Amino acid sequence: MTVHFIGAGPGAPDLLTLRGRDRIAGSPVCLYAGSLIPTAMLDHCPPGARIVNTAPLSLDQIIAEIQTAHDAGQDVARLHSGDLSIWSAMGEQLRRLRDLDIPFTITPGVPAFAAAAAALGVELTLPELVQSVVLTRTPGRASTMPVAETLTAFAATGATLAIHLSVHNLAQVVADLTPSYGPECPVAIVWRASWPDQQIERATLATIAQAIEGKPDRTALILVGKALAAENIVESSLYANGYDRRFRPQSADSKFAGDLA
Repeated sequence: MTVHFIGAGPGAPDLLTLRGRDRIAGSPVCLYAGSLIPTAMLDHCPPGARIVNTAPLSLDQIIAEIQTAHDAGQDVARLHSGDLSIWSAMGEQLRRLRDLDIPFTITPGVPAFAAAAAALGVELTLPELVQSVVLTRTPGRASTMPVAETLTAFAATGATLAIHLSVHNLAQVVADLTPSYGPECPVAIVWRASWPDQQIERATLATIAQAIEGKPDRTALILVGKALAAENIVESSLYANGYDRRFRPQSADSKFAGDLA
């Protein structure tokens, strides 16, 4: 018996990985975060599967469901939204499973920030403008932030910021970022990226609050940075004529010349 933790992606059913689909199809028990996982994902469950929405359950109750499946020798598909490596609460479940000597696997998923960037049609890193993306959030009821991990500290780097779980705290986000990025810095907010009811709002730090009046105050990602509306972009050297690289050596004297032989 194995518990298969599966990153189910940002929402669109066809953004589930093939491995995730196969893990679900091979598990007679499926525990899924019903508040964020579309029910279409459950179509991959085998006939007769026990399907449990964990949204109203406590951690103890979730582990009890897994223990019951373990005692019956049944594999469990444990579905979380996005990717499991960030803000999934997987870590606390893994600690419990290790204590119980219950084996598990982890299947990564498409993260929300990648789906949001795709919806916007942007690359978050551009040559000579920005080469880093910071995934962060603001303090919430479920967890605080370490004292060194502040928006002002991240803003000082000039990186593209992908700010999760914070649209309800937009006023503070704008106040923290404006000194470093400036009021005209591009901002985009994407609600429910890749879902049928996805919404997008583009503005600047100075105008975003007014632009989203009346919009939902949850399930949104805030993206901030110059890459969102860059013009006159410097092109990467990777595909430039004359750039010597392993798969396109430029001369017989290239250090890569013998690699394609």
